[in-house]
Amino acid sequence: MTTAAARTVALRYARSSDVAFDGARSDVRLALDGARATSAGTAPPALSGLVKDPALLRDALATLLAVKDSDLRYQGKDRSAYFAYLLAKGKRAGAGVWEAQKAFIDRELAGETAAATGLDPLLTVDADEASFEVFSRDESAYARLSLGAPLFDDRRATHGTAFFQVPATFAEGIGRLRSYLPVHFDAAAGAAGEGASERTAAVTEGWLKSFLQVQSAATLPATICEIAPVDLYNILYVLTVRRAKKAPRALRFELLPGQRPRIVLEPFGVVLEAHGAPYTGRTPAVIRTYGRQRLLALHRLLSHVRRARIALLGPGLPMFWILDLGVGAPARAGASSTTGAPANDAASHTPSAAPPPPLATLTLGLTGWTDSSWSSAAAFDRLVPAAGASALAEKAVRALETSGPKPLSALATTLATTPENARAALQRACLRGEVVLDVATGSFRRRALFAAPVDDEVTRAASPREARALRLLEAKGAVAITKEHTIAGTGLEVRGEAKDTEARRTYAPRFTLDLEGRVTDAWCNCPTFARSGLREGPCEHMLALRTVHAREKAAAEAMRDTPEGRAKIRAETRTLVRRDARGAEETFRVSLDGKRVRLAWTVAAKVTGSAPAPRHQALDFDQESDARDEYFGRLAALAQRGFIDAGDLPEGEVSSSSSATA
Repeated sequence: MTTAAARTVALRYARSSDVAFDGARSDVRLALDGARATSAGTAPPALSGLVKDPALLRDALATLLAVKDSDLRYQGKDRSAYFAYLLAKGKRAGAGVWEAQKAFIDRELAGETAAATGLDPLLTVDADEASFEVFSRDESAYARLSLGAPLFDDRRATHGTAFFQVPATFAEGIGRLRSYLPVHFDAAAGAAGEGASERTAAVTEGWLKSFLQVQSAATLPATICEIAPVDLYNILYVLTVRRAKKAPRALRFELLPGQRPRIVLEPFGVVLEAHGAPYTGRTPAVIRTYGRQRLLALHRLLSHVRRARIALLGPGLPMFWILDLGVGAPARAGASSTTGAPANDAASHTPSAAPPPPLATLTLGLTGWTDSSWSSAAAFDRLVPAAGASALAEKAVRALETSGPKPLSALATTLATTPENARAALQRACLRGEVVLDVATGSFRRRALFAAPVDDEVTRAASPREARALRLLEAKGAVAITKEHTIAGTGLEVRGEAKDTEARRTYAPRFTLDLEGRVTDAWCNCPTFARSGLREGPCEHMLALRTVHAREKAAAEAMRDTPEGRAKIRAETRTLVRRDARGAEETFRVSLDGKRVRLAWTVAAKVTGSAPAPRHQALDFDQESDARDEYFGRLAALAQRGFIDAGDLPEGEVSSSSSATA
């Protein structure tokens, strides 16, 4: 789906970014954009100093650039050589081959357009740190690298925000830095000289919406768990030596209060016993995340990681990996640590002695799926705050400009409002590009993406088609789900109807969600789909139905613990798991289907060996209310026995998993 350019950004670089070597030392020279400062009549930001840990700077910047250039979307095959072979043999290519080649060319052109319409990386210089922000080519990964002031000797800084240039040869130069040579870092706009360049970046609404929404997601309450560096190594090792050929390709986090996290790599069933701090949440949780191959970009940082934390927001929503890199000077006794848990972590672990702050921190934000397409748009629907948050957002921005970085609780006090209202206001400020959350410390910082705030309509609808979908959603009862059908081994098919008053017609969109929650098939009887299918993206009726399905699912989940909500449940399936000290897993599946309750369970087996055959039982009742009471009673009894809700664990998944520890 094509989107119109949201805005054009003029970029002017007085020099070219490069890495120079003279035998005695290395110089990393970063060219900053001077156009914004010139138009505003202010001094452009600058940062210079001698790097204390050259290896850390090298590997951190190399990882940042790897995230920026990553693109894990499907890459088609170039069949040009095959065409030449057919022509040489005097043969003709079939229609299927020509269509495949056309699709390949379209994808290549789309990739070039995405690279040309994205923004350059962003540098923000503050008194206590300098942060770099990048966004991947496939719009699925956001990275923020914070270099603390103690990383530099003779640090000289001018505060502000500017884009910086990354030429094609810059990553190669960063990789040639050596730890035994002094490294001097210099980021400045400077005077025009050799290598000066100017360009105009046409930023699309879709790119801008994705970039801002991933940052806005960081403000939402999250489940926080901590793992050791060796656990990250184990995850990357398994992802390197094994290749998944079936769904779900996920990382499953099993979190029990007071116990260290367990990480299950699906579909292999490899269980990693984490070595980090015990989980401090109040309730057990099983959270599944997708798009794990993007974590391979972190391999260069393994030797520098001192602590790793993961902020899990929920199905379909982004997750954040926070890596503390290097160790600075020990903190003074009684001083507050700069590496505390994010503000949305309700129960943070407070050590008796403050640990030394890290020299740098990398925050990697990953969208719910590698393909940041319309399948995740419904989840992002929850990231848009209420309209009433706009006025309070302006006050929050002014407060951050005056007093500097602040956590959520301090800002709520400053704004004289509740934490919930303050969170909504800061979320709106993040969507406008005026504020960024430092997930590592839980502090909000003033950071202006552009000279003027981004219009709220840009982040609400990135295209005319999304705007029409929102119009359908605003009309009460215009979009409704007519049928949900579970397809064994495939996923869930959702059918619905959309009453379009402008077209004076009722359409019947449908889509299928696979076992990972992604849309794999969709259809609609509207003229847009009849003309181009899904080649131009989903129609507004599909988008509206997908959003309604996500909203109803979230509402039902919130109401299921109340008598009124339970009375509306006629069919549901829950899977609960329990794992013993050996790593063997016991699975219990409870299903409610009208007047029948079905049970399927497996006893805990040895870690090695084949999985035991599941046992089944069906219970029939005269009344649906009796079956419903039995269903929820079974769930409560299993919870008391130590079982935890595994969410959408696929049916037939092997119950005996292999255990791996470092």
